[in-house]
Amino acid sequence: MITLLATTMSNIWIYISIGFLVISTASNARNTSLNEEQMTGLLGRPVGRKTSLLTVGYHGPALLQDFQFLEEMAHFDRERIPERVVHAKGSGAFGVFRVTNGEMRRYTKMALFDRAGKETEVAVRFSTVAGGQDSADTVFGDPRGFATKFYTEEGNWDLVSNNVPMFFIRDSQQFPSVIHANKKNPMTGLKDPNALWDFQSLRPETLNLITYMYSD
Repeated sequence: MITLLATTMSNIWIYISIGFLVISTASNARNTSLNEEQMTGLLGRPVGRKTSLLTVGYHGPALLQDFQFLEEMAHFDRERIPERVVHAKGSGAFGVFRVTNGEMRRYTKMALFDRAGKETEVAVRFSTVAGGQDSADTVFGDPRGFATKFYTEEGNWDLVSNNVPMFFIRDSQQFPSVIHANKKNPMTGLKDPNALWDFQSLRPETLNLITYMYSD
């Protein structure tokens, strides 16, 4: 601790105390060679000690500068990933996209369509929309999702699609409502047909998709 004597513009003498916090990292350091395995954090930073956190002295409060502790708690808090709101159940596959029409270059500058015969690795996921992870694959009246990720030399390109040519709503403000109407009632854990048809009957723009889905 260092105490300084200073004066203000009003010639009033005041005392200024400056405290220094010294943290020894010698106990956290590890003598490692290039061939020795080293524990690291999420970003590859070496971790010296994982069993204790930095404090102000032996009995002081914890320090927010202890990013190893913050990273540990953030990871712990996210270990259980909840079910996604829509398209929760799906199956994926990896494959190759092959260009068969060399004229595509006339309509786009994407390197993906450079020439006929060019191949690009892809990942595809097929899914239901409103059903949860416990739903059947054969649910009637539920659109199907078709998402494709192209791993191009210009970066990843995601193409998100449904198997229907229209959607329930025109205004995206209604999206939470249409999903809530199609999901299970949180009080009963069961599908609620009253909520579903209440929404659809009160939103005339749903008629086009409803007619499409429930027709043979």
